[in-house]
Amino acid sequence: MISVLLVDDHELVRTGIEALLNSAEDIKVVGVAKSGEEATQAVVKLSPDVVMMDVNMPGIGGVEASRRILRYNPDIKIIALSVKNDGPIPQQLLKLGVMGFISKSSPVDEMIQGIHRVMEGKRYLCSDVAENLAFQSLPGNQESPFAKLSHREAEVVTLILQGKTIQEMAKILVLSDKTVNTYRYRLYEKLHVKNDVELTRLAVKFGHIDNTLI
Repeated sequence: MISVLLVDDHELVRTGIEALLNSAEDIKVVGVAKSGEEATQAVVKLSPDVVMMDVNMPGIGGVEASRRILRYNPDIKIIALSVKNDGPIPQQLLKLGVMGFISKSSPVDEMIQGIHRVMEGKRYLCSDVAENLAFQSLPGNQESPFAKLSHREAEVVTLILQGKTIQEMAKILVLSDKTVNTYRYRLYEKLHVKNDVELTRLAVKFGHIDNTLI
């Protein structure tokens, strides 16, 4: 039996996916979490085979939670879940060691197939994500500048776009205010922006966030 930890900040989504996964003969959802913080704690307590991780959540978010989980146990298979299939996040997560990326709009059969695939030690991308990554690599396509960021810089970007203060970011990332500021100005230089307003505009342009959020 494959044990799964399901992480999503929306109760309706958690309930729906949990019921669908439990309908499979060899998959059992052994726990649920509504934040990245809860997910890291649940992994220690439950030791699941697979973590189905929502990417966009308040707090540390799915990217940072995945990084912490893989640092704690590199053998855990993480599959990212997201409503957005483009932008730099899928590539960043794959570089981090996440084994799969599935759209929340994917049919349940694809989620189940993804779980089986990563348990075999193989990467699994839903068709939309695989197509977007393939197009990004074609000559002539403009690469997202966010792809140049380190994992930590990308985490700081996400928190900035959520409107977090330096103090809040420092607490979430367990860093000093000075270190967070260093990452902030370093990513400003890489992205060639001068402030958070320009950063937000760039994020919208390259699909890093949905322009309906601003």
